[in-house]
Amino acid sequence: MNSHAPQPLSRSGLLITAMHEAALRALAAAPGGQLKASALKQAIEAAVPLDEWARETYASTGHTRWRSILAFSSVGMVKAGYVSKERGYWTLLPEGRTVLARPFDPRAYLAELDRRYEIWKASQIDGDAKAAGQPLAAADAGDADESLEAPDERIERTLKAAQEALAAELIATVKSCDPEFFERLVVQLLLKMGYGGSRQEAGRAVGRSGDGGIDGIINEDRLGLDAIYLQAKRWEGSVGEGPIRDFKGALDAKGAQKGVFITTSSFTPAAIEAARTSRSYKIVLIDGARLAELMIEHDLGVSVAATYKLKRLDSDFFAEE
Repeated sequence: MNSHAPQPLSRSGLLITAMHEAALRALAAAPGGQLKASALKQAIEAAVPLDEWARETYASTGHTRWRSILAFSSVGMVKAGYVSKERGYWTLLPEGRTVLARPFDPRAYLAELDRRYEIWKASQIDGDAKAAGQPLAAADAGDADESLEAPDERIERTLKAAQEALAAELIATVKSCDPEFFERLVVQLLLKMGYGGSRQEAGRAVGRSGDGGIDGIINEDRLGLDAIYLQAKRWEGSVGEGPIRDFKGALDAKGAQKGVFITTSSFTPAAIEAARTSRSYKIVLIDGARLAELMIEHDLGVSVAATYKLKRLDSDFFAEE
């Protein structure tokens, strides 16, 4: 026996590759390479043999397993550049046609999908969020070892992978918004975090007119005696020392003591040092990874899709008096 032979794909892996291939072929056959999401799902259901396991309904959400797996794994198709999804329509992209131009190898397809997704994720979020989680397309790929993993550990691993995918999508979406929206977003985030108390009027975005290099202001007290000044930058490369020094100059002009600089990318070591060495005021830097984490934590731009309860045996109930 060949000990180096690759392990067979899990049920989830086989289902994902079958659904993705069916989706790509259905789009290729559609006028303009485009289908409404509902029509595409019908095409997948007609083309892929879906067994009882795939058609099982989750009691917590009412969704079938194959539809839930498709929704999760299709994020990889988009980030890999195979399809685009917008306003309820799927569109086949040139890279997706390239996949269909050669023999479809499920294992090679999953590996390439995960490789492209990881490249995309790394380009969106820096720092700790780059740590490798479970590959997006290979959900449940570890079926062979599930018996050795506690249910709560498996749930934690799955949630971590889902949160990483959500964080990357959040930053990509924020980057596509206009600057004014981003400025309002950071003000909303600080208010949700409790700054300014419970008063929504405590925060405001300065807007296009600008205010000496300040994009937003949070008044922590009603008289505005203690204020937090915000700078919000959608950035492609790392933010260097220059923008931080400019922000420090704006804080000096305001006589401010507190500043928060938020970006969708990351900060260079020089930028971090420039913020750290501010003596007359405190500057907090929030990069893209931390921004996404805070938005998820405080339910800004995200919503709860489902809630699950993990129950354990109550040993006290069975304990003898």
